Amino acid sequence: MTAEEGGLRERKKRETRLALSQATIRLALERGLDAVSVEDIAAEANVSDRTFRNYFASKAEAVVAAHVERSRRIGEVLQGLPASEPLWDALVHAVVQQFEPSPDAAARPPDHGTALRELLAEPAVQYEVFRANAAAQDELTAAIADRAGTGADDLYPQIVAAVVTAGLGTALATWTRDPGRSLVALLHEVFAGIRAGLPEPR
Repeated sequence: MTAEEGGLRERKKRETRLALSQATIRLALERGLDAVSVEDIAAEANVSDRTFRNYFASKAEAVVAAHVERSRRIGEVLQGLPASEPLWDALVHAVVQQFEPSPDAAARPPDHGTALRELLAEPAVQYEVFRANAAAQDELTAAIADRAGTGADDLYPQIVAAVVTAGLGTALATWTRDPGRSLVALLHEVFAGIRAGLPEPR
């Protein structure tokens, strides 16, 4: 297999994982995670049940896969930005790009935020989020270390990655409580506070 063929195969696998994750989330928000079967998800994504099981060990893992993909893209975008761009400018750009409003955002039902909070409160989903965040933080640490010219074991990239992960998590948690707010604006607000050194509120 050539490098090009390998890259195409990997891209297709990522696209399939994302499609299955998005189908799982859509159905779980409509019906509740327990009321959705693997067969339902496979049909929604137009793949076989076996394909779902080849990618995921559980529905909870499938729910979190979309977040994992966004986290991977943050690191990829960061590595592709000009080296002359200041690190925090590049980080904010890379993060915000993954959360630009989708075309269907305006069509979400009024109870979208409540359904999303209930889904994220599922113990199995919380466990998968914890695992995904740990892996995503490691990847982000490596991307930051590359950009900063340090080793991934150095404190600086580890601290920056941890802060970015915490800021992103805070923005998302706040948004799920009030999904009428702009998530992009909220992310800018969170990272502006971090960059300012989190001054005490007036």
